Amino acid sequence: MSIRVKLYTAIVVVVAGLVLTAGVGIAAMSHLGSRFDAVQRASNARALALQLKFDVTDFNGWQTAYGYDNGKSRPTYLASFAKFKRDFALARTQLRLAQEQAILDRIERTTDAFARLDDASWAALQAGRPDEVKRILLGPELVIFQRAAAASQALAAFEAAQTATQDKAFKDARSDALRLLVLCSVGAGLLVFILLLTASDLARRAEGQLDDGRDTETTETRLPERSD
Repeated sequence: MSIRVKLYTAIVVVVAGLVLTAGVGIAAMSHLGSRFDAVQRASNARALALQLKFDVTDFNGWQTAYGYDNGKSRPTYLASFAKFKRDFALARTQLRLAQEQAILDRIERTTDAFARLDDASWAALQAGRPDEVKRILLGPELVIFQRAAAASQALAAFEAAQTATQDKAFKDARSDALRLLVLCSVGAGLLVFILLLTASDLARRAEGQLDDGRDTETTETRLPERSD
């Protein structure tokens, strides 16, 4: 095998190794990016669950307020309940796991019951029956609120656990990617070193062959001419 062929072979092997090393590194970073996206989705889901939990507490508070201020806080209650419905609709579209949908079903059932009982409370207030209003708000409506609050807390707890799981998976993937990148860097450095070593060895051989050729040429030049 000629020196040129050996050199080209070494170059091809090193380049292939470097391409493979780069491919492994890119795949590791892509996996890390996917894990980060999962963490972001889990964090968004947790924030939405906490917002629903706040909404449930908020509209319940404003309902109690209008029961004691002769209906003055009723518009604020309605606005608060409407905000809850918007956030709940968003949760329905974004939280698609079976466990999430099951908890959302619980929240929907309890808040629908809450709204129906609120209609009765408001009718009693308009009819001038404040004692009936207080009986509803501090009795069955309070029980329903506690169920809705428990369901929203369950959703928040589930999303918190999901966030913790995804965060741990991301940290593990980051550690794995870092180790892999270090190994890839070492491998790439080793391949470059091998290429340089091969090139140096081939250069010495080529130089040796050139010197041998020159010595042969000099010897032939110095041979005495043969006389007839």
